Formats: sequence, structure tokens, C-alpha cells
Amino acid sequence: MINPAFTIRSIQKSDNKALAEIIRNVLTEHKANKPGTVFTDPTTDHLNELFQTQNAAYWVAEENGQCIGGCGLFPTDNLPEKHIELVKLYLLKGARGKGIGKALIKQCIGQAKEWGYHYIYLESLPELKTAVNLYEKMGFRHLEQPLGQSGHFACDLWMVLEV
Repeated sequence: MINPAFTIRSIQKSDNKALAEIIRNVLTEHKANKPGTVFTDPTTDHLNELFQTQNAAYWVAEENGQCIGGCGLFPTDNLPEKHIELVKLYLLKGARGKGIGKALIKQCIGQAKEWGYHYIYLESLPELKTAVNLYEKMGFRHLEQPLGQSGHFACDLWMVLEV
């Protein structure tokens, strides 16, 4: 059950440091802290600025006033027409299993539809099993190869959802 103090809101500049720490801590926790992931991506420290791009949005999950994670949409270079990428879904360990990740993905699905996208693409890693299971439960299907050019060459799991 979701804590009633749980909220989803748009990213703010003041979230940059907390989100970068969450992302890097989660990747380290799952032994996925390697080059070619957001772990070494310089934009990880400047998410608010990154998501000022047109057709990009990032939502922060907050519980009791504390940033506990987030998720976003980004128009990754060279994606097929009507595709947008689901990016940077990361939650603190204590925030997992409460429906927060699902709520963030639903927020992204609603926004993608509003913007006129028909597909949501994502890249992940097998080490992030809990997230991959969530994606599968939400209807994402596996792909044989990547779409677009995210620059995250270490990600070797690709999925897409028709919305």
C-alpha cells in the first residue's frame, strides 16, 4: 500500500543532487555501476536542466517531504517515429515494493499519450531484475536490439510498450 504522504511532482533544480545520489547508489547496489550507463553519464548530475528539452519530462517521487526517486520521458536521438524513451526510473531501497515505480510509469504513459506518442521504449540491465519484472508486468515486451542512440552502450536489455 502506498503511504499517504507519497506524492509525484515535476523535477526542480534542487532535486539534482539527491537524484544523482539515488541513481548511483541503486546502480552500485546492483553491481551495475559501470561505464556506458547513467552512472558515468555527466547529465546525471544535471537532470533538471536535461529535462528542459522539448517533449522531455521528469517526475520526482517524494515521501514525507524526502526525494525517494523518480522517472522520466526523453526524446532520445534517432528513435523511430512516435517513440519516446522511458528513462532513469530509480527508487531508494525502502521505497520499492509500494507501487511507487508503477505510479511513476503510469505518469509517463499518460504524458506520452498526451504528447501523441504511440510507443514507449526503454533500456535497462539484467542486474536490475526488480525493475525489469515491473516493466514486464506493465506490458513492456523485449526487443532483440536497441532503438535510437541513447549513448548507454552497456545497457543490453531493450523493451517497448504500445500506449
